[in-house]
Order: sequence, then C-alpha cells, then structure tokens
Amino acid sequence: MEQDRPYQRSLYRLSVIYPAMYCMLSAVGEGTMTNLSAMGCTIETDQPLLVDQNVALRLILPDQQESLPIDEAHVRWVHGNLAGIEFTHVERIASLRLHSFVWDGMVQRFLSIQQKRATS
Repeated sequence: MEQDRPYQRSLYRLSVIYPAMYCMLSAVGEGTMTNLSAMGCTIETDQPLLVDQNVALRLILPDQQESLPIDEAHVRWVHGNLAGIEFTHVERIASLRLHSFVWDGMVQRFLSIQQKRATS
C-alpha cells in the first residue's frame, strides 16, 4: 500500500510583489505576482483565469526596465483571482535572466538569515 507523502515544492520560490501582464486568446489583463520560481509563479489577476488555460506573460521585475517575456505558460490551479502558473516555453535569454533573478533572491535571503543568526 502506497503512503501519502506531504507535498513539497522542488524549487525555491521567492515571495514577491511585482506587477505582471497576461494575454489569452481573447483578452489582456493585469495582475500582481506574489511568488516566483524559475519554473512558475502565482499571480493575483484582475479577472479569473481558467485551469488548464494557456497564457503568455510579461513579468515586471526590478532588475531591468524591460519586462521579462514568458512566451507560454499553463494555468495549473485557480482559487478565485489567484492562479498558479507553470512556465512551459521561455526563450533562452529570458530563461537565463529569470534563473539569475531567482538565484540572486535566494542568495540574498540566505545571507539575511545568516546575518540575523549572527546578531542574535
């Protein structure tokens, strides 16, 4: 008999509050990204998305003036106006920027934790 294991994310997620834009076949909308990993994000949208829907995204990150394009993403779950998004197609340059941004955020968080421990 197989035992249930607790759900564990395989990738580090940054807790963020950054603007995002999304595009579906029939509409364009805006939202707020609330967490980000190298493979997906959570977005609070201005209109509900649908599970299994494909969208294109533009993420507004503070590292550059230009938005980060996500050519294709898949809506994995929806809870009201909150949606879990998996990135399914990201151009190479955008992917490198995304991975670097998440890595830098992870390192900053680690250094912050170390500093707090050292001063405690």
